[in-house]
Amino acid sequence: MAGYQKYKDVKFFLVAIAFISAFNYYLTWANIKFNWFLVYTYAIDTIQGWLAWLAVRSIIIYLDKKLPYGNRPLKRILVQLLATTIVGLLVIIVLTELVSWIVRGRPAIANFYFFDIFIIAIWFFVINGIYIGMHYYSEWRESEKKREEEKKVRAGGFTVKHGNQNLLLPFDTILGFYAEEGYTILLTKENKKYFPDRSLDNIETILPEELFFRLNRQYILNRKVVTGFKRTGNGKIDVLINASENLPSSIPVSRTKAVSFKNWLERG
Repeated sequence: MAGYQKYKDVKFFLVAIAFISAFNYYLTWANIKFNWFLVYTYAIDTIQGWLAWLAVRSIIIYLDKKLPYGNRPLKRILVQLLATTIVGLLVIIVLTELVSWIVRGRPAIANFYFFDIFIIAIWFFVINGIYIGMHYYSEWRESEKKREEEKKVRAGGFTVKHGNQNLLLPFDTILGFYAEEGYTILLTKENKKYFPDRSLDNIETILPEELFFRLNRQYILNRKVVTGFKRTGNGKIDVLINASENLPSSIPVSRTKAVSFKNWLERG
């Protein structure tokens, strides 16, 4: 459990719960006398806090596997708050009663149930808030990591075989890809042709969307090649292309793709 990588929390909560235990003394006792009895009770309360936290942490990790945040984060958060607060309080109550019977031979004082439990429940909500924050921070870090990886890929370009060589062609040197007579052709701005061993469908999935657009079954073109479009009726358009000896001056785009193309062009 301590090796669970999503939450790097153990050291933090070992210190935080010790602090919480000390802060609870400040809230619940008007006159605190620094003696061995204080050290003894503080140590017991802190250990109880650690054990309750371990129970809460186990529930959160279990829920991460069985009830992830996904598309219903509110349900997950509510279940987590309810389950962890109930279990955490039960751990504290059982341990407090056990210590009271061992040391004093009688149940815990009534004030524990009327006041202390309320404060402890609030702390469980705080702990949950920290874990929820850790979860979303972890998701943000993962998304940023993926974005950085995508930037590296996009900065690298497209790899293609040419004879016995593997060439890395930067994306800004690629005019586009098109299908012709059963072959996929990559066309560069120097009008050089390469023949990737991939279909246009496959190529489309690995290209940066902000740079390339799949116009139809035959063409995927770089934004730099596109000069605009003209409407041809019934929602269809012809995309206007920069002069190139290997590309037509315009390429038809269906009604279903026309809206997506216009949005893509405007984002550029």
